[in-house]
Amino acid sequence: MNRLTDMNRLKRYGRAAAIGLVLAAGLASAPKPYNIHEKAYYADPQTVEFVAPGLTISITEASISSNGTITVNYTLTDPNGLPLDVAGVTTPGAISLSYVAAVLPNGQEDYTAYTTRAATGTVIPTTNQPGADSGGTATTTANGYQYVFKTAAPSGFDATATHTIGIYGSRNLTEYNLGTNYASATYNFVPNGTPVTHTHDIIRTASCNACHDQLSAHGGSRRGLDMCVLCHTPQNFDPNTGDTLDAKVFFHKIHMGSALPSVVAGGQYIPAINSHGTTSSVCPQPCFNYSTVEFPADSGTSSTDARHCTACHSQSTGAAQETAYLTNPSRAACGSCHDNVNFATGANHPGGIQVDDSLCANCHIPKGEMDFDASIMGAHVPPTSSSLLSGLNVKITGVTGGNAGGNPTVTFTVLDNNNNAIALSALGSLSATMTGPTTDFGSTNFGSSVTTPGYVTESMTKATCSASGTCTYTFATAIPSSATGTFAIGIEARRSETVPQLINGSTVQTAIEYGTPNPVTYFSVDGSPVADRRTIIAQANCEGCHVNLQVHGFLRNNVEYCVFCHNPNNTDASTRATSTTAALKNAPPQGINFNLLVHRIHYGINQPSNRPYIVVGFGGSTNNFSGILFPALSPTGEATDLANCSLCHVNSSEQNDLALTGLLPVTDPQGPINPVQPFTSACTGCHMDIATASHALSNTTSLGEACNVCHGTGGAYAVDQVHAQY
Repeated sequence: MNRLTDMNRLKRYGRAAAIGLVLAAGLASAPKPYNIHEKAYYADPQTVEFVAPGLTISITEASISSNGTITVNYTLTDPNGLPLDVAGVTTPGAISLSYVAAVLPNGQEDYTAYTTRAATGTVIPTTNQPGADSGGTATTTANGYQYVFKTAAPSGFDATATHTIGIYGSRNLTEYNLGTNYASATYNFVPNGTPVTHTHDIIRTASCNACHDQLSAHGGSRRGLDMCVLCHTPQNFDPNTGDTLDAKVFFHKIHMGSALPSVVAGGQYIPAINSHGTTSSVCPQPCFNYSTVEFPADSGTSSTDARHCTACHSQSTGAAQETAYLTNPSRAACGSCHDNVNFATGANHPGGIQVDDSLCANCHIPKGEMDFDASIMGAHVPPTSSSLLSGLNVKITGVTGGNAGGNPTVTFTVLDNNNNAIALSALGSLSATMTGPTTDFGSTNFGSSVTTPGYVTESMTKATCSASGTCTYTFATAIPSSATGTFAIGIEARRSETVPQLINGSTVQTAIEYGTPNPVTYFSVDGSPVADRRTIIAQANCEGCHVNLQVHGFLRNNVEYCVFCHNPNNTDASTRATSTTAALKNAPPQGINFNLLVHRIHYGINQPSNRPYIVVGFGGSTNNFSGILFPALSPTGEATDLANCSLCHVNSSEQNDLALTGLLPVTDPQGPINPVQPFTSACTGCHMDIATASHALSNTTSLGEACNVCHGTGGAYAVDQVHAQY
């Protein structure tokens, strides 16, 4: 039996009969080409073998005849490389396809789409927007499929220029409970048959996926940046707003969002009004309002620092034109972020009026002689990343006297980037934090004089140091005599330096404050083997979005150190009392255990309106995280998708940790359960509905949580399985 014959029988006799045929054919043992994020990985093996979910579009050839007729040949296959039937008759799942054709003129960076659609609006009465072809002819060939566009290349088209065909589509497998598969593909060619030498390859999709997980849009079928730029061209305008949807403007402005000068001044960035958007008091018509978007890169002074250009314009992905943003500045690209600059009048532009882009590169060279100058790299240096800073590097070299009942002495170095010693008097802050045991931080009582739960922090500004920068400090607080297991010590420090900064043509001395990477070390207090705290998330995963994670005034930047204080017994009680907002000051404290804190922050706008996650910070500051827009995109291209736990977690800790014992309950005064058990706390960090809390509570006894029975590895509702996206 082959799969095509079986499918014909499926149509006649039903799904159950077909699965029986697959079993009879002995196909159940075939390998599965799926990963843990795909529903097929967990589906019935016989169904998966039969259906072979997935969709791959491969363009094999394209041409444009002398009369402008555009033709493309392509194949449709499953993950095993076997052909799929576009109609869904001889293989499961009908496939819907759309086709785009565009030209990349010689010497230019922007496409011009051949395939367009008429659009009308209130601001622009009529315009032609790039879009998919309509009315072309698709036929079956010996090697796949062929599509002849109804749209023709214009008379006199440049046959020496690079042309690109884009195909995007979807395969509907919902009747098999395997969702909808999406795919897209692009193909570059030169109509006269010469090799392709000119491409649009400025940013690779891999850079986007560091935050967006899987870059997709418009329902999910348009995947990857190479597809996006075929339609987001300079000819693309929204007729209802008049805004350009050109990639170099549109994408910059989206990521600037709330930091756009126009938005800071009280405006809104609403570039598109159409049926795909949502309505609100700001958008009475369906629209996309990007005015609250916050670029997640940290700088220490801001959690939305868009000066981290290389977060998108990566210089390590191999993009052929990765330096284009440095060598080809333009009014459109630069003015998209700096949208208070008027090049026609010269307003807010030190260079005055600019009628075209020809002079931009004269002042805005790729890199100047110093940071913070008018060069492109210099003007976009986050202050804490400046090469003008001499640096601050604190490293722990050893711990002695770290026995139960003892006062540990930590040996450490304080050096600049050239390994020169830094006097402790030059530091604005230098402290060490001790906690333990590593089984779960937060349980140790360091004595009545220590008010922080489970940890103690002491200033080390009076440590003894040698001329070489090696210092020692002995904790005034002793390790409890009853302590067992492994304890940890971490250090935080910051300094301020004054450096020259070019502002409007004048050099101004500017103070920059920055911190050291937090070093952490572990030691045994009872002679047992040293056991580091389990690794749940990776610093590199955090910095995939945050680039340079820094919080609490530059002092904390290492998640291995964050968990010292953000432990199960800690809340914002000490700072909540300083809030100047009566409602917050009088409300119960907020739990700030790391698993609760991080899940709830990233859950952001999904939080129910009656349970916003608000933490009162230092100085009584209000930190309301209910507006956070998590940037990961769902398979259908919608933001705030938290299903891919591996964006933060490592080693499948989101699932494997369910088997751990000895973890502490979490203090959560504002939650429906207080204290809440550790796994319930983690999961209800996102799953905030009362029904889920009740479910967890009903499966918790004096013996502990029963989560692992259903949600652990291999369980009927294993965490990875219920979070499968595709």
